[in-house]
Amino acid sequence: MNKQQLIDNIRRKQSFLCVGLDTDIKKIPDHLLDEAAPIFTFNKAIIDATADLCVAYKPNLAFYESLGVKGWVAFEKTVKYIKEQYPDQFIIADAKRGDIGNTSAMYARSFFEELDIDSVTVAPYMGEDSVTPFLSYPGHWVILLALTSNKGSHDFQLTEDKEGERLFEKVLRKSQEWANDEQMMYVVGATQGRAFEDIRKIVPNHFLLVPGVGAQGGSLEEVCKYGMTKECGLIVNSSRGIIYAGKGHDFADAARQAALEVQQQMAAQLKNILL
Repeated sequence: MNKQQLIDNIRRKQSFLCVGLDTDIKKIPDHLLDEAAPIFTFNKAIIDATADLCVAYKPNLAFYESLGVKGWVAFEKTVKYIKEQYPDQFIIADAKRGDIGNTSAMYARSFFEELDIDSVTVAPYMGEDSVTPFLSYPGHWVILLALTSNKGSHDFQLTEDKEGERLFEKVLRKSQEWANDEQMMYVVGATQGRAFEDIRKIVPNHFLLVPGVGAQGGSLEEVCKYGMTKECGLIVNSSRGIIYAGKGHDFADAARQAALEVQQQMAAQLKNILL
């Protein structure tokens, strides 16, 4: 999926919602545990209930890897199902990979050749040669960690050098030498507030993947106020607040209602820009 296709989807659905498939076997409804493939069964129900309200799905690899081979099978089945049934969805493998060049090349091969996923989250700490292998696949995206939503982000990402440049700003500036806004996005946590203003001064046209709205306390209104562009420029993720909205047999209906509430808020925000 290219940038214009993503923008068109946002316009058509009046939504820039990403549903995070952080599926924990210990949190899904008990009645699903009797299923042959409980994780996939849960994911399928969530996807079917929310696909018309969102533009992206983001399975977090940790939740699947924690189950070993069974988890990987559930992950692959989930990706295949989205691609076959809802081909307009942007799929994000939230894997946070990034290693020496030949290792990154293997990670890139697994996500972009074997699974043909649209995008993968990548950690920039090891520098250019750890990121560029992912950029050798036309039509696929790198979503680079820039300023995350967790408390520990202050430990490194906000530290300043002697010239007053913060580490996340250095990441934004340097990485633009590797790819443009047609192949690279950035992760910026919703809890970072007015830092979006500073980020937009450096990357005015890039899409930002924004986790942290909902259960982590981020404000959608604040994210839009400081981070939205004339093309939207945002993919806002909600995981727990949607997929665990219900605990019983009606869990998918509850997820749909939670997603609908977010989508309606997003539609209101989109009225403020020209799409």
